[in-house]
Amino acid sequence: MDLNNIVSQLENTNEEETEKLLLQYNRENSHTFSFDQTEESLRIKLCQGVLSVLGRQVQPSCQKTCLETLRILSRDKRVLGPVATREGMLILGGLARLNPGEQGDENQKNGQEDTQSEEEERVVVEALKCLCNVVYNSPAAQQVCVDVQLAHGLCAILHKARTWHHEVGLFTLRLVFLLSALRPDVRGVFRRELHAVRLLTEVLEFTLDVSWVGPYEAAPPDPQALPMPAEDNERTMEALKALFNLTLSDTGGEEDDHQFRIIAAILRHLLMLKTETEDKTEEAHSHAINLLNNLPVSCLDVLIDVPVQGGLEMYSGKNLDAIQMLIDFMAKRMDKGSNYKEGLTPVLSLLTEGSRHHREIRRFIKAQVLPPLKDVKIRPEIGTTTRNKLVRLMTHVDMGVKQTAAEFLFVLCKESVDNLLKYTGYGNAAGLLVARGLLAGGRGETQYSDDEDSDTEEYKSAKPFINPITGHVEEPMPNPIEEMTEEQKEYEAQKLVNMFDKLSRQNVIRPMGVMPDGTLAPLEETLCDPPDDSGSDSD
Repeated sequence: MDLNNIVSQLENTNEEETEKLLLQYNRENSHTFSFDQTEESLRIKLCQGVLSVLGRQVQPSCQKTCLETLRILSRDKRVLGPVATREGMLILGGLARLNPGEQGDENQKNGQEDTQSEEEERVVVEALKCLCNVVYNSPAAQQVCVDVQLAHGLCAILHKARTWHHEVGLFTLRLVFLLSALRPDVRGVFRRELHAVRLLTEVLEFTLDVSWVGPYEAAPPDPQALPMPAEDNERTMEALKALFNLTLSDTGGEEDDHQFRIIAAILRHLLMLKTETEDKTEEAHSHAINLLNNLPVSCLDVLIDVPVQGGLEMYSGKNLDAIQMLIDFMAKRMDKGSNYKEGLTPVLSLLTEGSRHHREIRRFIKAQVLPPLKDVKIRPEIGTTTRNKLVRLMTHVDMGVKQTAAEFLFVLCKESVDNLLKYTGYGNAAGLLVARGLLAGGRGETQYSDDEDSDTEEYKSAKPFINPITGHVEEPMPNPIEEMTEEQKEYEAQKLVNMFDKLSRQNVIRPMGVMPDGTLAPLEETLCDPPDDSGSDSD
């Protein structure tokens, strides 16, 4: 249908004809996501015309059709000028029932139930969808949202979470997520003025049907219960994403600590749930892990302190079921073999911090990830065990992935260099040791318990023959200079020296040495400034 014809007719038609005209446009463009740039000015005029119709008193069916048209147009960020104005955003906010003083708010104040027909509810949903598109695509619209205090209207809807319909809740939560992601200044308004963290926590609690059996302990899910419905899972994930934004910076305080512990308990409950598909379960657990990373590490004890359900005696009575779910999640993400940065590093970071601050978590994870060594004939990075996969990641091309995997194993080894080298070999661990200034050995700064790791008899017998660089017992290699004469050996040695000297002079390589504090420095500095050992005790 000719866009110019639609724009010209829209100005001179009644409500019924307008609806028919836009319905046809919607059918033809429902799956259009890239637009003809030559018609940009016409689409801007169409936006203005649709907003003009929405500004009048028209029937819900016409409002819905106009909003569908606007939603299609809002996919093109170049034509949002008419919408990204105070007037345009107030029209959309009013149709989404987000503006202060709207009918729904008045009914709530008067104790009346805010009833909507199915058609009126579709108008609200379409308006929310439009707002999501416009806010995402237009910085100007984001600023107008701040000016008209759209956050207040969103939190008013969050108060009605127990009565809202699925799509109203879903797109309300998505709009909270988008606004808090794109406007960091609005996060403070949501959190401090509107108490949105508490409201979103209540949304999660209601959606996940949490029943409390202790201060921070939810009743375990019924093993016979059906998987979480897809709609509940969708709203849950949107709430988790919004909470992630609002907890990016910790303001501290007892009230926050209490709220964070409630969130941790709800997330533990979520980790034990399954949805209708394995992929959706993994996606929900991924959002839960991202949010757990934002919580203070002191709150992670909620994951294992579940007195009513009980725990394992060998781990001081702690319940490690949630930690096992995290380990299983980590294993799945490693097996995918791609997207480690977003998919794997969050769970590794969470397990690292949990292990660093909670002895039982560290011991439980180490028993599975770094069991006592027996077969040391194979290089630590070769194989299919979790340890093998993590050691391979220590030399990954992505710096973030490499550092996160290495830090995880280092913490499991109680930040002992000798212990880490036993499991990984010096070559794989060199990057971490350089970054930590521990090339000369020693320990990290964190204090750990004194429980000792016992070596197996197989490891003790093989230890003298292990190559510390590769971390395994190597097969005897033929000596390449065994049959050379002394003159040939001297010639090859001098040739090697000359090659290194040439590379060094051309700045291709730079010989380095280890300083007394374990850091790397140019070789000439380490030779010119030897450590003063006159006052130290000899070993």
